[in-house]
Parts: sequence; C-alpha cells; structure tokens
Amino acid sequence: MAARRPDVTAIFMTATGSDVGKTYVVASLIRYLRQLGHAVDAIKPIVIGYDPAQAATSDTGTLLAALGLPFSPESIDRISPWRFRAALPPDLAARYEGRSIDVDAVVSFCQDAISRRRDILLIDGVDGIMVPLDEHRTFLDVMMVLRLPLILVTGSYLGTITHTLTALDSLFRRDMNVLATIVIETPGSAMTLDDAVGAIGRFTEPVMGLPHARA
Repeated sequence: MAARRPDVTAIFMTATGSDVGKTYVVASLIRYLRQLGHAVDAIKPIVIGYDPAQAATSDTGTLLAALGLPFSPESIDRISPWRFRAALPPDLAARYEGRSIDVDAVVSFCQDAISRRRDILLIDGVDGIMVPLDEHRTFLDVMMVLRLPLILVTGSYLGTITHTLTALDSLFRRDMNVLATIVIETPGSAMTLDDAVGAIGRFTEPVMGLPHARA
C-alpha cells in the first residue's frame, strides 16, 4: 500500500535575524521534499542585498536552483517581486531607492501563492520576524494575517539563546503555530551546535540542529 501523503499545506519560514542561514535551510528542505516525491513551490516575496549582476547566487537564485526551475527574469519576478540592492531592513532599503513597500500587496501576493499551491508551499521571509516593512508594520504583521504554521531558523552563534527565546515568546504570545525550531551551525562560533540545540531545547520543542555545509 502506498504511503499516505500529508495534507496539502503551506509553511512560513522565518528567522531570528539576518544571515543565520534561513534560505539555506529552505533550499535544503525543498530538495528533501522533492526527493520524497512532493511537488514543492516556494516564494521569497522580499529580497534585500540583491545585485542583479549576481542574481544567480542570490537567495532567489538559490531557491530557483533547489526547485529545479530555469533561471530567468520571469522566474525571478514570480518568486521575488520586491528586490532591493541595499543589505538593510526592507523599509530602509526601499527608501534608499525612492520606493516603499505596500504591505497589503505583500500579503495578497502570499495569499495568491497559497491558493495556487500544488502540494507544499514554502514562504521564505526576510531578516528576522519583526523586521520593519514600512513605518508601522513588520513581517510579523504579515505572518499574523496569513496564520500559517511556521518554522523558526536560528544559528549557533553566541547570543542565539536569548535571540531565539525572545523570538519564540513573540510568536507564542500571538498564538502562532511554531512547528519546529531549526538551529543551523554558525561557522567559527564559540558555541557548539549541540550546546545551542540543548540549551534552546530546554524551553521549546522540537529543536533540530543542522550542521553547516562543508566545501
């Protein structure tokens, strides 16, 4: 008898902050789910630090490669319609370009992707859970409207325990459904991956550790 496929779902991927390796985790999860036979879709609505000349190595390019999709202007637009050059919080990055982010449009973009998903949809956020998108709203406001189950990604860097527990507290206080916390190994950190997972695991579960990819 064939294994029962899980219900069609969408998952929001968020993080404690920037550069912890969230998109690496999302790409790894995409590849894993595809190997299991799932049809996987993914979007990353907002990208910061985006250099068009290096688009293939951007977060969007990483997701497209994991999805097995062709790299083209159309595919980039379809996954990441809001792209900004500055590696700054999205509201500031947009301001530097004389632009602004329509948060309601971001929500609508995500809702449309949810309605069109084939099997599993992963939504890759930007920066941390409360990174500002405009003068009054953060990405957490988007997450609260979507009300998707989520996975929190953090690193094993020094300071991760308080950052992670603070992020989880913000999510739990808003009745968000946290499926899991993933700790990705931070290269060069004085704290080991096992120590970080063990410390965070005393306060929440499940917590999983992910070694950093070695060249």
